[in-house]
Amino acid sequence: MTSMVFSLEARPGLTPLKDQPLLILVGLTGVGKSTLVEALGFPRLPDRRELVDLYVLPRYGVSPPIPREERFRLTRRFREEFPGGVAEVLARGFVEPLVPLLFDGLRGEAEVAYALEHLPKALFVVLHAREATRLKRLLSRQDAFDRVRLSPEEMAELRAWAEGVLSPEELEEALALAPWEEVLAKLKIVAEEKRNYDPLGPLRLLQDHPRALILDTEGLSLEEEVGAVRGFLKRLGL
Repeated sequence: MTSMVFSLEARPGLTPLKDQPLLILVGLTGVGKSTLVEALGFPRLPDRRELVDLYVLPRYGVSPPIPREERFRLTRRFREEFPGGVAEVLARGFVEPLVPLLFDGLRGEAEVAYALEHLPKALFVVLHAREATRLKRLLSRQDAFDRVRLSPEEMAELRAWAEGVLSPEELEEALALAPWEEVLAKLKIVAEEKRNYDPLGPLRLLQDHPRALILDTEGLSLEEEVGAVRGFLKRLGL
């Protein structure tokens, strides 16, 4: 399903997003958000990548495509100016009045906290997986968006990037799946995201929250995830 209309300006037929029921997926790259989005089939807003392309990068005179580490730098700069990050963009938006409307997705405790306060009808589905699992999924998905700049000298940095992210055994397992250049490129994404967004922050904030559902995507099948989300919405009358 294609993305629905989203605007930062009021238009005929659009309603403030803050007044709309909204299902927000929360999680870092590789936790399974895109797969769940497709399986649910709900009407959806432009995703995080699109909103950053439309409203964040132009603020700094940049147009996509750019390497992921450059996006991290610019989105970090944006959060320094606007602590709510992408959630601040959402809260200012106008959308078509459709239910349930889905957004993929928010990252980090600050974005989720802002959305909790400024999007009072929003519900949250937190998808969680270990860094090693996320890396394996990135190695298998072959998404051109995941590219980063590499140089021949970076092999020596591989274990440094893995420090605090992967165990030596997990790194060796990843290296058995793909060439080291590809492993390094994807490992940089996982490591940079962990540095920029504490993966446990949203879990701490939303654990046992009445507007939130937590999914361990390593322990659930896609069918179980879909069933859990639909049951969550049904319990809340959506």
